[in-house]
Amino acid sequence: MDRSAQPRTPVYLDHHATTPLDPRVLAAMMPYLTGKFGNAASRSHKFGWEAEQAVEESRRQIASLIGASPREIIFTSGATESDNLAIKGVAEAYAGKGDHLIVCAIEHKAVLDVCRRLEQRGARVTRLPVGRDGLVDPGAVEAAIEERTVLVSIMYANNEVGTLQPVAEIGRICRERGVLFHSDAAQAVGKVPVNVDADQIDLLSISAHKMYGPKGVGALYVREREPRVRLMGQMDGGGHERGMRSGTLNVPGIVGLGEACAICGREMDEESARLRRLRDRLRAKLEAELDEVSVNGGMEHRLPHNLNMSFACVEAESLMMGMSGVAVSSGSACTSAVMEPSYVLKAMGVADDAAHSSIRFSLGRFNTEEEVDYAAERTIEAVKKLRELSPMYEMTREGTWFK
Repeated sequence: MDRSAQPRTPVYLDHHATTPLDPRVLAAMMPYLTGKFGNAASRSHKFGWEAEQAVEESRRQIASLIGASPREIIFTSGATESDNLAIKGVAEAYAGKGDHLIVCAIEHKAVLDVCRRLEQRGARVTRLPVGRDGLVDPGAVEAAIEERTVLVSIMYANNEVGTLQPVAEIGRICRERGVLFHSDAAQAVGKVPVNVDADQIDLLSISAHKMYGPKGVGALYVREREPRVRLMGQMDGGGHERGMRSGTLNVPGIVGLGEACAICGREMDEESARLRRLRDRLRAKLEAELDEVSVNGGMEHRLPHNLNMSFACVEAESLMMGMSGVAVSSGSACTSAVMEPSYVLKAMGVADDAAHSSIRFSLGRFNTEEEVDYAAERTIEAVKKLRELSPMYEMTREGTWFK
């Protein structure tokens, strides 16, 4: 790489965590942060009418992206609230029918922690395993459904390894068995085609800041017919959003989410193809210069911008510190004084040593080829330097380590 043409640093490759606000989204939001400041619930004057009209247009834009009706879009503060509303709302509304829920072991904490809370209240939760490719078996979903099952919640795309679950098959099974199907699609909407009718999804969680929109706003799709989904609202006071989510609407944020969806609808195919090329370029460069590396999760059913790799004999935290000028994430999480490997990678059967050495690269809309080359160069340099200090590296090359 020509060092005279190095990109401006730091290079941001952590788009699963959040995405930068698209300037076009900001431009759409600005009027509602200034002159058009009305409350969408104010029905007696122009300021309120303008706000309500903007909210309804955003509802239409979001619905168009996922193949829904605008009336089926409920605004929230983000995917975490959407997950809470969907799972707790169904559990409470259908408590007379059953008390059993099914989730996947690699769900986001916004799903897993909600399920733990419901278990404390007497619910029963089945957590399905995944294979080494990060995929849940639809047959396992079907086998887990019982008479008192009220909800299956399987994420559309994983936030660590980018695997795309077989949601259409799972949706078909749930529909045939009369069980509601929720999917946390925060990482998928705007990145890959999502259609709630084709996938037979009954509830779907969306987040604006994962798709170049603002933080603090999201949506929940709630199917209105065949079947009509009932939800117990988790926030009371005013009856906003058809009684499912009370509270004054975040009009500028909602406008931003709608515009972000509209942009994704127009540009997703071209953008996904470009990001896949950049992702594959990054992988090829890393594998060409480094041995004892492995990709976590299958490559066939995967988000186009995700690459999660393990580097033998290298601690991820040390590697990130050595990758000067590149913003990425580790597959490990630090809790208290104990470093625990990623629960997602552990559920996939990845050994602790490999999990501790994993790095998540997630590319985005504004990344360039030069930035990818720079990230590869910094990663290769850091890995080689750390391996020179590792007494285990030679053992690894001889096949006695990193099983």
